[in-house]
Amino acid sequence: RTIAVVGASDKPSRPSYGVMAFLIERGYVVHPINPKLAGHEILGRMTYADLADVPGPVDMVEVFRRSEDAGAVVRQAIALKDELSIRAVWLQLGVIDGDAMDEAEAAGLVAVMDRCPAIELSHA
Repeated sequence: RTIAVVGASDKPSRPSYGVMAFLIERGYVVHPINPKLAGHEILGRMTYADLADVPGPVDMVEVFRRSEDAGAVVRQAIALKDELSIRAVWLQLGVIDGDAMDEAEAAGLVAVMDRCPAIELSHA
């Protein structure tokens, strides 16, 4: 029930902002991650510079980054999976990195690619 959103935006027009609002409305704990906005709040949640800065456990890492940047985020989630109790990585719609997903699965994480949790939860 705790989600770190890497690539979070404070702009309401951005998809990451809308997805965060949706998740918060449904009772999820959301930790925005954006180095340029670290120390500021997005939707009332403190923003962190890096996944490693998030306090406490994180069930899922949601990635709103370009496909070419997704692998680095996935590898960081793998490195932090025991420390933060990460169980899943989720690449947002349009974010494609099959090799990173294979690495995540090999590390024992649930790996979801090119899907949106807000859309999935809307149909659940």
